[in-house]
Amino acid sequence: MRDRKLLNIELGRLSSEEYREAPGTGLVVVLDNIRSAHNVGSAFRSSDSFKVDKVWLCGICATPPSAEIRKSALGAEESVPWEYAKDTLEVVSRLHEDGFTVISVEQTVESVSLEKFTPGSVTGKYALVFGNEVDGVSQEVVDASDMSLEIPQFGTKHSLNVSVAIGVVLWHFTNSRLTSQAIPESHHRVNG
Repeated sequence: MRDRKLLNIELGRLSSEEYREAPGTGLVVVLDNIRSAHNVGSAFRSSDSFKVDKVWLCGICATPPSAEIRKSALGAEESVPWEYAKDTLEVVSRLHEDGFTVISVEQTVESVSLEKFTPGSVTGKYALVFGNEVDGVSQEVVDASDMSLEIPQFGTKHSLNVSVAIGVVLWHFTNSRLTSQAIPESHHRVNG
């Protein structure tokens, strides 16, 4: 065997309780009217992987408990704290009051390409807003955000599936923290 796959037990992952007790990352995800329970579940799974502090489910989002969410989340809806709110704008206002920089992940006239954006402070608080599968982040939420980030794309399609976009953007923010060593080495695994 040239390169043995690790067993799950060898990965040293946190339990749901340990996840909730671990230091926060200052990163939250806001889902603005995500229709698909499978996409919501995928958002939970990616949020768990990148140690997001909380997921906000806004508007028409499915909420746990849900068999469809669980199928994609693989139980991450139990580790990642979440809250439902009917109005995304109210959540954005609350996040601003709590000191978060609110960033809509959307293609706008003034959006910044993701690879050109480095979080100003890896210890800062960021709320990343991801939008509806058809319409994206609502214009009123974009207007209330501090800025917009756009994932660069080079093919014929104008967008990624929202669950893919969440993974890409969360990795970018996580990579910034890893690069600055803001995450203790005990919380991440480096091959070598």
